[in-house]
Amino acid sequence: MALDAEVLRNLTKGSAKDAWRILIDTAIGMASKPLTAGNAPSEVVQRDREIGALDHFLSSVGWDLWQALGDSVERTSDRLARWWAEPYTAKAVLILDGLSLRELPWLVQGARERGFTLHGVEANASELPATTHEFARALGLSDRSQLGGNRGGLTHRLQPAHTESVDIPWKDCENLVDGSPNWVFWHHWPDNKLHASDGAGQGLDVLIRDVAEQLGSDDFWAFVERLATGRRLVITSDHGYAATGHFHDAQGEVAQFLKKTFASGRSKTGAGDTGPFVPPVSLQMDNPRGTHLLALGRWKWRSQGGYPTLTHGGLSLLEVLSPFVEISNE
Repeated sequence: MALDAEVLRNLTKGSAKDAWRILIDTAIGMASKPLTAGNAPSEVVQRDREIGALDHFLSSVGWDLWQALGDSVERTSDRLARWWAEPYTAKAVLILDGLSLRELPWLVQGARERGFTLHGVEANASELPATTHEFARALGLSDRSQLGGNRGGLTHRLQPAHTESVDIPWKDCENLVDGSPNWVFWHHWPDNKLHASDGAGQGLDVLIRDVAEQLGSDDFWAFVERLATGRRLVITSDHGYAATGHFHDAQGEVAQFLKKTFASGRSKTGAGDTGPFVPPVSLQMDNPRGTHLLALGRWKWRSQGGYPTLTHGGLSLLEVLSPFVEISNE
């Protein structure tokens, strides 16, 4: 799908920060329109393709904007720390592992339908690469499991807080939330479902249907209500994901390079050869915790065991942008 001429013109006439604001606002606008369980399987795929036009711009002519991401877009870890410092009497953060902008409509319309006050909807940047471990480290944790059973300790950036990290039904999560004023709750869904549905013959369609069921359920919203009662609540994620089953097949030398460099993944630790290709198919990115090679754009390639149909860690908008939804139950 071609990029709107006005959007393209605006992307190329301002600063990198201006361009990223347009990219994020446009992606949120495409992804956030209301959904129903009936139209979600086709509608989410269509929106994914529309956002693909923005990815095409970023990988074909605007790839230098990726190098400017860190200076142009606030990272979710920093946004959370800044929000946590706000003078709310009590607060909570719900991190849904792997939640992307595709899932934003279910949160926004669900909150409104169930009587929550919606204070803000935005998107921020993941760490690079867009992985759980990098996000945990950015929050001052060794791993997300450190939060389990209120073992978060005193070194992470969201202090003071009662903490939990689990992969259990929403009803059981609700029962874990006690009267502690401040909570950080990291749930492993939808990332667990994503990786369980990334094989051949599965992928985005399977995940879309599970998302509709989970985020439309009474149990999920009862859990959210428990977290939001008496607290200001943010629902966010550590990273999004790429629907690689819908990506283009790399050919020839490009395919060989991507396979050799990334195997069945989308990132590689350390500096290295980004290839001779123009436009590039990979970029070297630096972050406060090291250097990585990242796959750029919407490519998939043949690899041993089959390339996954859902994954994350590379450079595309829906794997790098995370929703940030602020609500309360006043």
